[in-house]
Amino acid sequence: MERPRIVVTLANPEGKSDVAIAEDKNERYLEAVERHGGQPIPLDERASEAQRRTAFEEMDGLVLSGGEDIDPARYGQPRDSRTLVDPGRDVLDEESFRAAAARSVPIFGICRGLQAINVFSGGRLVQHVDEHASRPYRGRASAAARHLLRVVPGSKLSSLLGGADRLEVNSFHHQAVDRDGLAPGLRASGIAPHDQGDLVEALEGMSQDRWLLGVQCHPERTESSPEEFGRLWDAFIAAAREARAPSATP
Repeated sequence: MERPRIVVTLANPEGKSDVAIAEDKNERYLEAVERHGGQPIPLDERASEAQRRTAFEEMDGLVLSGGEDIDPARYGQPRDSRTLVDPGRDVLDEESFRAAAARSVPIFGICRGLQAINVFSGGRLVQHVDEHASRPYRGRASAAARHLLRVVPGSKLSSLLGGADRLEVNSFHHQAVDRDGLAPGLRASGIAPHDQGDLVEALEGMSQDRWLLGVQCHPERTESSPEEFGRLWDAFIAAAREARAPSATP
């Protein structure tokens, strides 16, 4: 069976302080897609308009991966001094999100990807939360900060995780979605208690006809993720394969 084609939006390693680490981060997402049965189509801000158009026409699913902060102007707020924006990535992610939504292909958001889903759906972000940002990692065995994730009963996330209600997840972010900033049409499926208020660290679409899921943690980092999170990749790839099926039918 032909593998479903998964567009993966990535950070441009050029200009990063450590190009090798940036490239390794990107590779993790591509490896996860391949490991769970998909064919990754990597895109970063250097992709031409023609390359983007072709990728969007071919995609059976979309992964919005991690990266720098989303420009708060996109959700109507002034920029905090700790916010580091990436305008080219914002454009790429929004184009990808709109194209995937227009074609109703599955969307899986990771870290910044969860935040992008929320912002592009009309929500906003908390520009800084304390204690959730690990130090930049060097190599694949680096330790990650962790915290508790409470899975909302009855959610798609709960079903995909086999009914798990509490999990310890890795933490590589300093911005977040809170309950007040959650976009219309989305619901919280995972909550991290925090001194600044409950943080929405997993969200999903309300429509039964659309596979839309975001997690704030990094399930591509298997060394610091609960084993159950492999099921999210499996379910996403399965949904992308199903989305591909009609076009493959004579």
